Amino acid sequence: MERDPALEYLTAEARARVEIDRMLVAAGWTVQSARSVNLRASLGIAIREFVLQAPHGRVDYLLFVDGMAVGVVEAKKVGETLKGVEWQSAKYLDGLPSELPSALEGALPFAYESTGVETQFTNTLDPDANSRRVFSFHRPETLADWIAETHRHPLAPTLRHRLRALPPLDEQGLWPAQGRAIRSLEASLAADRPRALIQMATGSGKTFTAANIAYRLIKHGDARRILFLVDRANLGRQTLKEFQRFTPPDDGRAFTDLYNVQHLASNTVDPVARVTISTIQRLYSVLRGEAELAPELDELSADALAPAAPVPVEYNAALPIEAFDIVIVDECHRSIYGLWRQVIDYFDASVIGLTATPNKQAFGFFNQNLVMEYTHEQAVADEVNVDFEVYRIRTEISERGSTIDAGLVTRFRDRQTRAERWERLDDDLDYDAGSLDRAVVSKDQIRTVIRTFRERLFSEIFPGRSEVPKTLIFAKDDSHADDIVQMVREEFGKGSAFAV
Repeated sequence: MERDPALEYLTAEARARVEIDRMLVAAGWTVQSARSVNLRASLGIAIREFVLQAPHGRVDYLLFVDGMAVGVVEAKKVGETLKGVEWQSAKYLDGLPSELPSALEGALPFAYESTGVETQFTNTLDPDANSRRVFSFHRPETLADWIAETHRHPLAPTLRHRLRALPPLDEQGLWPAQGRAIRSLEASLAADRPRALIQMATGSGKTFTAANIAYRLIKHGDARRILFLVDRANLGRQTLKEFQRFTPPDDGRAFTDLYNVQHLASNTVDPVARVTISTIQRLYSVLRGEAELAPELDELSADALAPAAPVPVEYNAALPIEAFDIVIVDECHRSIYGLWRQVIDYFDASVIGLTATPNKQAFGFFNQNLVMEYTHEQAVADEVNVDFEVYRIRTEISERGSTIDAGLVTRFRDRQTRAERWERLDDDLDYDAGSLDRAVVSKDQIRTVIRTFRERLFSEIFPGRSEVPKTLIFAKDDSHADDIVQMVREEFGKGSAFAV
């Protein structure tokens, strides 16, 4: 953000208030002076320098929603620590003049402290209310919804209340490890720990576990919206299928018959979707206000798209900080915690990480709150997984890349539509190993790997066996997977059911 020369003549606290004004307006508030108040000007009104009843003094901003006082903002100069001024906000919360209408009887429920650079928020309706850092201010509509929740749930007026009162888990259809993961996570959420990490071995049903978590948070916690972040768009499609197949144990209908689930394939977030599935790069594109993201970028891993520097994030009223109550990050060992983490930090939400292979960055991001650890060895002991050994097949091309000679007629295939065209190369086309199966497909290389696997399957890999065991082949994207499936069927001389 460029520095405004006009601000150089203001005091540090006055400059902070200019930025706070801007942030409030961006979030949908109308900022007014105490000398000219019009509470009907908009849903949300922020009144500067409002004098409270003695001895509470003058509050920097008094917030009104639908004509009712709901909270305060304490403004401080840049660099001042906010934890040390919470007492000032607290003393303002119960100093409202008796003649002014308030949304709730007693003290005002919401308090912010801000320097314009750093902002923190306290919802005093929460049990053991604790301040938390937020990217910006919440919209007036959101505070109105939170006030309304106190009437819908008088005994548990906030999500944090309801997370402490979730009913016992029905473990029908769950493996023991999945049940432990859900119970441990819910205990962490009930303790108001904002981030939690679940480590479960590949094949132990992390996505199914996440679907159970989402169901309980929505049905019993009344969580408004959940964001499910995936590493690539094709994993998002798989996640959507998992939710479509999931039938909660206490209801005979599929999850997607009960709640709207959106796989974000465009830059339009469905406002009524209770679960939104997206890649982090598409979500960043939405936050930037871009009309669309190139589909091929959505098919790449967040690692492959890692920018050269941390991505800048600015407030977007179309997707405010409170858009999601919960963020679930699949494959959370990826590099999102460095260059992409600002996208996750933007949301005022609890964050749940799922991974089979956590690294030190993941442990750090999730505040070392490992609520579940279920290793591959444990999964093998429980007969959830089978053990394995790595049998590596290298080819010249997969190690060093190659060259397509000039003059050859070469087939080009569109990554999205898979439409093909033939074209003669005017120049040599060199490609490295990293481009293989992404920018360049060598079917002979795929065939060599599959044929080698077939020829050595019963001699070196599984000596003495005569039946092909269940085998997983990891592909780089959907197009690569299609090529592999076709090659397996051809090399083994089997039908469609043999390889899928």
